[in-house]
Amino acid sequence: MTTATVTSPDASSTSVQSWTPRLWGTLIVLCAAMFLDALDVSMVGVALPSIGSELHLSTSTLQWVVSGYVLGYGGLLLLGGRAADLLGRRRVFLVALGAFAAASLIGGLVDDGALLIGARFLKGVSAAFTAPAGLSIITTTFAEGPARNRALSIYTTCAASGFSLGLVLSGLLTSVGWRWTFLMPVPVALLALVFAVRLLPRPVEERRNGGYDVLGAITGTAAVLLLVFTVTEAQGAGWLSARTLGSLAAVAVLITAFLITESRAAHPLVRLGIFRNGAVARANIVTFAMAGAYGGFQFVVTLYLQHLLGWSALQMALGLLPAGALIALSAPFMGPVIDRFGPSRLLPVGLLSLTVAFALFLRLDAHSSYPVLVLPSMLLLGVGFALAFPSVNIAATNGVADEEQGLASGLVNTALQVGTAVVLAGATAMITAGSAGGDSPQAQLDGYRPALVLVTAVALLGLVIATLGALVDRRRGGGAAPERHYDEPSIEADQAPALSAARTEVLSNS
Repeated sequence: MTTATVTSPDASSTSVQSWTPRLWGTLIVLCAAMFLDALDVSMVGVALPSIGSELHLSTSTLQWVVSGYVLGYGGLLLLGGRAADLLGRRRVFLVALGAFAAASLIGGLVDDGALLIGARFLKGVSAAFTAPAGLSIITTTFAEGPARNRALSIYTTCAASGFSLGLVLSGLLTSVGWRWTFLMPVPVALLALVFAVRLLPRPVEERRNGGYDVLGAITGTAAVLLLVFTVTEAQGAGWLSARTLGSLAAVAVLITAFLITESRAAHPLVRLGIFRNGAVARANIVTFAMAGAYGGFQFVVTLYLQHLLGWSALQMALGLLPAGALIALSAPFMGPVIDRFGPSRLLPVGLLSLTVAFALFLRLDAHSSYPVLVLPSMLLLGVGFALAFPSVNIAATNGVADEEQGLASGLVNTALQVGTAVVLAGATAMITAGSAGGDSPQAQLDGYRPALVLVTAVALLGLVIATLGALVDRRRGGGAAPERHYDEPSIEADQAPALSAARTEVLSNS
């Protein structure tokens, strides 16, 4: 099989100035769904004590209110991305968004812990299908280059805003009642669904890669599900227990079986050759590190502010607001910034800002003041996510053929969820071991500091990988979006620019 290389098509027809109201509406609908997906990763944290008190849940059971969502989301993202490619991105997005709204409603009304955890799992499964479908709709609608960069910068900034504002909204809503943290997404999801039915482009002769990799879907999904389950349960069972070690061994067996299956399947769930694109591979590693570090940091901050400093839910919401506000306010400006400097140059800057934010929090003590400790980290987090989140998503999807955009989207979202689960589990273990079960201020600090060291080290790993990627791109002649590669059997090289522009033209005029 030969590969033809073409430069990015002229995106002048899809510049921000020429986008129609319908095109903007489509992007807003997709942003709303992504905001809700990211919001649910972090929004339940502040509400957990209230949930446990009202539903009489133990600490070990309560953790599954969070872990159930992460398990469903992270475990099924690869399948969700492939389903979008094979079954149609619009169809998958609409069905999954409707299921997300239903699961949110159930979660806000139940009075049983098991039903609540089940609703959270279903919600995570729904997000596992909406996230890659939505991202691949964007990457196949907007021509690669300035148009796509602007669209992705807005889209991923909404995701980062949801991710960082989760604790803020959770604090505000928990002040009224914990059930509102589950009910608030319902009207937003239903409104987005109504507009999505009208606005999302209907596929015209959408290409299908005939065939389903059933064995790959089973082994790959089982491996991710078991990995997330193992790391979330390891804290209770013990990292060196027979149960944990046996589960990790089973994960290794499943991953091996998955890789063997994918190397031999005619229509693999994950075409392993996608990782030969160095930018895509690095973007997934950086996403794992970035999301994992923030997930662990968020957990430490929640415990520190509430348990040690005695902050209320509302105080914490207001205290963490600067990070989310910076991310949200940056959305209109990130597209031109990425166009000028390129995602590979901005990504290390964003990771550096995040790493410094985590490192500064190592100064925490029993009487830390907000202006000295918390505010600097929140501002740096806002800057870091505003730069890094759009850049890493662009890097993870650029240079990937249209028929594999769902796969690329599923991979980067899987890296985000698995990274969050793994580093969070590690941070939790360090907090428990460091505090030695003590409740004194010093014992709590002795647990928080090692966890923050882990968080900072993981972020530093992401910074190193991002910096190496920037150096590679610089040697190749620049850090802008790479040239796109099309396999000739899928899309002829000389037709690629016309097809890419035609997709946007159809949507703009439909």
